[in-house]
Amino acid sequence: MVRIGVLGAGHLGKIHLRLLKEIPAYELVGFYDPDDKQAEQVAAQFGLHRFHSVDDLIDAVDAVDIVTPTLSHFDCARKALKKTRHIFIEKPIAHTVREARQINDLVKEAGVKAQVGHVERFNPAFLALKDVAMKPMFIESHRLAFFNPRGTDVSVVLDLMIHDIDIILHLVRSSVKKVHASGVAVISDQPDIANARIEFDNGCVANLTASRISMKVMRKMRLFQRDAYISVDFAEKETEIFTLADTNDDDDALKIEVDTGGKFSQKSIRLDKPEILPVNAIQEELTLFARAIAEDTETAVPVSDGFHALEVAHQILEKIQKNHFAQ
Repeated sequence: MVRIGVLGAGHLGKIHLRLLKEIPAYELVGFYDPDDKQAEQVAAQFGLHRFHSVDDLIDAVDAVDIVTPTLSHFDCARKALKKTRHIFIEKPIAHTVREARQINDLVKEAGVKAQVGHVERFNPAFLALKDVAMKPMFIESHRLAFFNPRGTDVSVVLDLMIHDIDIILHLVRSSVKKVHASGVAVISDQPDIANARIEFDNGCVANLTASRISMKVMRKMRLFQRDAYISVDFAEKETEIFTLADTNDDDDALKIEVDTGGKFSQKSIRLDKPEILPVNAIQEELTLFARAIAEDTETAVPVSDGFHALEVAHQILEKIQKNHFAQ
């Protein structure tokens, strides 16, 4: 059983605390939060021990779950890793690329398990694609949300778009060739809406849009590859796969005629809806973290993945900044 403690007892921290209490692989030792009023409420609500410093919590556990604001991720991770504690760290892994690189180095030096909380990897709609051959050549993603003051310590790129950056890098598996981006700060001091175009060495192109000032909620990704179109709705937990294939006479699929160089051949468009299993994404990622510690295997989302996602996110932010000053 892994003795674990949680740093941060805000909205997401409370979710982690509740789920950690339910996962048999963990012994939840307690939590730390600097806000006295909030900490007292959480201690009473969950019946947990409240530590009065980050160091005291780290000394009492085998693993640390870092669910603090992004700006403090690096300091918390550094303290935990210096004492060779396993770490689960919420996305984005850090505020700067330099901090992320240092965390990556410290994890190697400490020889511990570290996992980044890119939770959409465990969304049931995305998990439904695990047996599908994925070779996307064009990707379009939209992640729109209502305005919420929580999270505005960083830009919408690090707050929301980072989810889709991680998914896309995980699927494409190719080096980034070029990045174009634009964005606008509307309500906060950071970009609240942003659009980015990422070109990869293998020819794939991804268009990403993220907004935290939308009048509706949307978390959709559309992927196009040879003979297939795949739609993933992360919010509604729905996945659809449209594939193009030769038509058989007894085929009930939708039939279309395709010009194949001077002659027409009949093709079928098939629609498949993979089974969506009822998975709690946060519970799943935390469970896999415990398993990686117990079985001494690689974590589901290693620190290197979190680093690469942040690296691309900062390339996008640099382009937005450059375009802003060019106006």
